[in-house]
Amino acid sequence: MGAPEENDAALLRAVAAGDQAALARLYDRHAGWLQVRLTRRCPDPETVREVLQDTFVTVWRSAGAHRGGEAGGWLWTIAARRLVDALRARERAERYAPVPAPPAPSAEDCVLDGLDGPGGVDGLEFGDVGTALGRLGPELREVLRATVVDGLTTREAATLLGIPEGTVKSRALRARRELRAALARLAGERGGQPRPLATPPSSPRRPLGGTA
Repeated sequence: MGAPEENDAALLRAVAAGDQAALARLYDRHAGWLQVRLTRRCPDPETVREVLQDTFVTVWRSAGAHRGGEAGGWLWTIAARRLVDALRARERAERYAPVPAPPAPSAEDCVLDGLDGPGGVDGLEFGDVGTALGRLGPELREVLRATVVDGLTTREAATLLGIPEGTVKSRALRARRELRAALARLAGERGGQPRPLATPPSSPRRPLGGTA
């Protein structure tokens, strides 16, 4: 049996050819962790279920656009954007103020969200990035999560977080500036260079980009 990356690519090629059984196997492999990550961003279980279903409908229709390799990052990009679409639709239907952001995650959650997936992150050393993230305010961590980890545009992040686009831009600039400063302080405290994320050979980092 091949590596997970090869299996995902083979399943997606089969899905692109119209194989419904391959789509079911792909769902069984990835739906669990996708649901966990969606739930972190949306407290409504019905919306999460709908977004998860829409994600795999999109996979069925556009599997041929996947460029090969492990599917985790590609699937999450689709799911995050389907969540944005769902929040926009709910906002239009109910005609109320922008949806408030979910509770701020811990620094550990911010790091895990950039690296998690179906295989987990056992044995990963987070180093100074996790410490530096912990020194940022929750509103700055949310913007980093949406724009960097989830790969959303400024407009999509604004909808997801329920804040103006200008606020997203200003917080993103401030967050990057404060993160650099925090890493520099950590390096100075030890008299050396910042300790980067270390990924063991058995746990390759998963792609976070891609197009929906």
